[in-house]
Amino acid sequence: MALTKIKVVLATSGALALAGCAVPPQGTTAQDVTSFEAAVASIGCVLHTEADYLPVELQTGLTREQTQSMAAYVLTAKRAVRLENGGVKLTTGACA
Repeated sequence: MALTKIKVVLATSGALALAGCAVPPQGTTAQDVTSFEAAVASIGCVLHTEADYLPVELQTGLTREQTQSMAAYVLTAKRAVRLENGGVKLTTGACA
């Protein structure tokens, strides 16, 4: 019983420590990040509407959930900024 509590505490503390770090979404790779940034750059560097998300999903092979998670990741990593209209604008690479 005590060993189970230790595992839970360690797992929880590890998750909390990672929450402050920018890590790519679960199930994605560094290549997915690169592909995502290239795809967003190809549509004008902004994700806001369905018309923005669809071509990014098609170019990268990511699902909508993964694309949204990737947008959250680039925000956390300070590679993008949140726009007043709720969209996300990349600020690195071709979008700098």
